[in-house]
Amino acid sequence: MTISVGDKLPDAMLVKMGEEGPEQISVSTLTEGRNVVLFGLPGAYTGTCTTAHVPSFIRTKDQFMERGVDEIICVSVNDPFVMGQWGEDTGATEAGILMVGDPAAEFTKALGLTFSAPAAGLIDRSQRYAMLVMDGEVKVLNIEDSPGTCEASAGEGLLDEM
Repeated sequence: MTISVGDKLPDAMLVKMGEEGPEQISVSTLTEGRNVVLFGLPGAYTGTCTTAHVPSFIRTKDQFMERGVDEIICVSVNDPFVMGQWGEDTGATEAGILMVGDPAAEFTKALGLTFSAPAAGLIDRSQRYAMLVMDGEVKVLNIEDSPGTCEASAGEGLLDEM
C-alpha cells in the first residue's frame, strides 16, 4: 500500500555520513515536531537525479525555509558513503540538504514506493517523489509517473502545492 496524504510516515532507520563515519538515524528523529521536505529518487549519480532533482531543491531551499520548513532531506536506496560523496559532488551538502541512504530499501518499501528496472541494474529502488511532512504526517505528496520525469517532484513542483 502506498503512503498517502494524511498518513504518518513509517519509522525506519536511515544512514547518513557523520564526522566519524556512517551514523544511523530514525525517520521519527528526523520528522517528529518538525516540518521537513523529504524527496526520494532512484539513485545517486543517475541522470535525472543528478541533473534535475537534486539541483531543483538546491535552487528552492531558501523558499522552503521562508515557508517554515526546518530541513530538506534526500533519500535514496544507496549506502551512506555514496550519498555523502554525491552530496559533496552536487553541492547539496554545501547547500544544507541532508543526504541519507536507505541501503536495504526498508523505508522505501514501507512507503510502498519501490520500483525495479533490471535492465538498468536498478532493483528495489525508490520511485521519484517529494513530500511535505509536518510532525511525521504527510501533508503534500507528489509522485512521478515515470522515474525519468522530474516535474511534480521537483522543488518548484512541491512549492506550487504548498
